This record gives sequence, structure tokens and C-alpha cells, in this order.
Amino acid sequence: MVLFLQRKCKILFKPKQLLVVTLVSLSHLLPHSSFPFSISISKTLSFSFILLNCIIFKPSHCERLQTEGLKSWAAMSDDEREEKELDLSSAEVVTKYKTAAEIVNKALKLVISECKPKAKVVDICEKGDSYIREQTGNVYKNVKRKIERGIAFPTCLSVNNVVCHFSPLASDEAVLEEGDILKIDMACHIDGFIAAVAHTHVLQEGPITGRAADVIAAANTAAEVALRLVRPGKKNKDVSEAIQKVAAAYDCKIVEGVLSHQMKQFVIDGNKVVLSLSNPDTRVDEAEFEENEVYAIDIVTSTGDGKPKLLDEKQTTIYKRAVDKSYHLKMKASRFIFSDISQKFPIMPFSARALEEKRARLGLVECVNHELLQPYPVLHEKPGDYVAHIKFTVLLMPNGSDRVTSHPLQELQPTKAIDDPDIKAWLALGTKTKKKGGGKKKKGKKGDKVDESVEAEPMDSTNGATPQD
Repeated sequence: MVLFLQRKCKILFKPKQLLVVTLVSLSHLLPHSSFPFSISISKTLSFSFILLNCIIFKPSHCERLQTEGLKSWAAMSDDEREEKELDLSSAEVVTKYKTAAEIVNKALKLVISECKPKAKVVDICEKGDSYIREQTGNVYKNVKRKIERGIAFPTCLSVNNVVCHFSPLASDEAVLEEGDILKIDMACHIDGFIAAVAHTHVLQEGPITGRAADVIAAANTAAEVALRLVRPGKKNKDVSEAIQKVAAAYDCKIVEGVLSHQMKQFVIDGNKVVLSLSNPDTRVDEAEFEENEVYAIDIVTSTGDGKPKLLDEKQTTIYKRAVDKSYHLKMKASRFIFSDISQKFPIMPFSARALEEKRARLGLVECVNHELLQPYPVLHEKPGDYVAHIKFTVLLMPNGSDRVTSHPLQELQPTKAIDDPDIKAWLALGTKTKKKGGGKKKKGKKGDKVDESVEAEPMDSTNGATPQD
């Protein structure tokens, strides 16, 4: 936190002042959590400013102070302070997102290459995680400030009617078989800036046909439509309605309960969300997309009824620490495991594979029961149903939407074709924007409009979405 204050406000503290700031910071933060280092960014920023006003900003305490910068900082709301240095207006932030995206795209390619008949699911998941740890460890090594980096979501490999979050323990013996439909889901981060991706792959040679092709084409087309509608000025409900229409065109369903989240630094599930399937039981706040935001767009389609169920709680292995919750755990095993989690995974989701398995089985239950951990359950559609999953990270840049994570699909030969004029119109939209008039860039005046009628980027040509006769 002290480093944060020094970096944000360009202040050089004397040794005694460092001690005062550190002690006061900890005394403020300790009551909010059972683990003092897991705190929300907004609380940190807000309290940092109190410290700056009450302790630091006196001539005798500072060797250098930017007065004008302080005044503008003081005039901002908490949210504005948080966003100022952390959004896509910073070239360094964009670079970190794209570095994370490059790593996770390569990790996905590696995982797909390891998917072969009789290969153990847990071994493939471990290879994906190991690659991300290795590659993120090789970047930003020689920098003054230590930069956190690594896995932002463990590698998951969900097979056939398993919808999501299957990332088994080392003792699991599940293997892949020829013809399996595989959903691969993973994410990594650099300095908390997250790139997430999910992809569907069928374990077979040659083109994908029949209902398997339909469900993958539905997810891919819905993702392409979402990419064109997630843009400044559009609303989250516009995307929800569009992707449901796309799924219906392929005689498939959007799976209930799937949310696409805005992402921020160290936040994989921000408050701005897109609900894939709107219904009376599930509602989210209406929100408008804005420039310099980042989203993980998550599309899951099914040939079944789209209402997955939790069949076995013991299959759940992925958790995320709930930093706003506290509870005095009763069991020794629970306290040991929670302490281990708090040290190793204070913010990002993690796999129970990273914990001591015997103690984890005992300790995780009490932690979940008292809401110290948020579980990511393994959900299932009915046996025989086909499920597809596509997820991508998109940066809402000033010049348009930049999709930074993806992988080419296998050739698809779906039984359905897109005839709906609305869907065709959405797919014809461009993902890049430009000001009318062309020529050199000029400082825009208030009221300038953005021209959306630029040439559309083509859909992924590898999907080969040619309907069968």
C-alpha cells in the first residue's frame, strides 16, 4: 500500500513516515477481513486519500508534491480514482492485456494438441496450468516494482454433456475418448489484467457434422454477433436478446445462468454483466458499454433444454476467496487450508489440486459452508445432449472492439443456415470505428458522431458453416 501511495502521488517518504503510514493502514484494514492483505481496491484507494490528507500532505513531510495533480485527484469519485490509471487509456495496461492474451492463446493451442484418445483429463489440465505459470514467469521479470502474474482461472476440460468447470484432482482417472466434445476454459493475468478464453473442440478427424456442428456453430455465431454489439453506446440487454435469437436459429438453447463479466485489474467478475438468457428468475442491472472497458464474453449453447444441474458436489474443485467475508473456522484442517489459500490465492480462482488433497477434502467444506470461498460447480446437461462453449476477451478501444483471445474452429457442416435478416445485419456490422470525413485525426468536438458503417471484419472463416442438405 505504501508503494501504491508513492507511485500514485509521486511522494518520497522519510523512514519514520513509512512506519506511520504502514501502521495506520494495517489498523484500518484488519477489521475488514480475517486476512489483512486481501482488500478491495476501492477501499484501498479511498483510505489512501484519507491518509494523504491527514498525514502526508504537509511541507515538512514531503520532498516533492504535485499540487495540481492532488487537486484533480481530490475532485474525483472513488470509482474515477480507481479507473484513472487502470483502464485502456494507458498504453502499458493495453500491453499487459495483450501479453496475457498471447500467453493464454498459446496455452489453449497446447491443450488442444494434448487432447487425444485415452489421455487423462487431469494431466491435460496440469499441462495447461504449467504452461501459463512458466510463460507468465518469463515476462516482466526485470522491473522495479514486483508484478503479480500467473493463472487467473485454472484450466478446465469439460467433456460431452458436462457444461463447465471440470478440472479434476490428481487422483481422478477420467480419460478422453474418440468423438468426445471438449470444452476448454482457461485464463491468465499480468499484473492483474486478465485474458480469458474458452473453446470447443471435437476429438475426431474431418469436418464436424449433424447436431454437434449445430451447437458449435450456434455458439460461434452468437460470439461473433456479441463482438459486434459489445461497443460503446450499446446496452447489455441488446446482446442478451441477440444471442438468444442466434441460438434459436440453430435449434439450440442458450444455457441458463451464464454471465459475461466486465473485467478490471485483479477483478475477473466485475459488476457490469451480460446475462446470456434473460428470464423472470434471473435479472441483472441494465448497463451501457463504455470506451476503455474490458469484457469476457461467455457463450454456452446446448441441444438440450439449457438448464444444467449440479449432480455431484464432490466434482467441484475450483474456488475463489470471498474477500468480503470473515468467520472463525472451528476445524484445524479448515484453518490450515484457508491460511494456505489466503497466502497463495488471495484474489484469483484456484484449483484444489494446488492444495494438500487430504486436508483440502476436510477443510474446504467448512470454508464453503461459511461463504469464505465461492465454489465454481461442475454442471451437467442430460446425457446425449451436446454442449458448446466459446469465450473471448474484448477490449473496447477508441478505434473499435479488439478481440484478443480466440482459436480457429474445426470445419463445421451444420444442418441449419442463417436466414434471419436481423442476424445477418448484426454480422455485417464492423468491429472497428472511425470518424466521418477521413484524413488526419483532429480533436473531436462535442457531438461528433462515430461512423459505424465501416467494412465488417469477416466471421471466422475456419468454421466452414455450410449447411448440409
